[in-house]
Amino acid sequence: MDALLTIQHWYQSQCNDEWEHHHGVTIQTLDNPGWMVTIDLTGTNLEKANIGEINHERSETDWIKCWKENEKFRGVGGALNLEEILTVFLSWQANIGKE
Repeated sequence: MDALLTIQHWYQSQCNDEWEHHHGVTIQTLDNPGWMVTIDLTGTNLEKANIGEINHERSETDWIKCWKENEKFRGVGGALNLEEILTVFLSWQANIGKE
């Protein structure tokens, strides 16, 4: 299953007629160019979970940085790194469920 389909399933599993009205997933572009992903974890089983910062700077155009801040997963990366950012989140949330 690819990252976009998997994130859609994760989002759908959080929707409870309340959460989706106040929280969600935001994907934006950056002007350097690149991507920014913000996933609000409030009200999810990930809300209090810890995630270490991930920072891979392979080149000026191939990079990602992911971290958790104020109950939000944040990920930024180069123009071709959106799927990698989503995969980092999905791997993290899958591992939290196993703890």
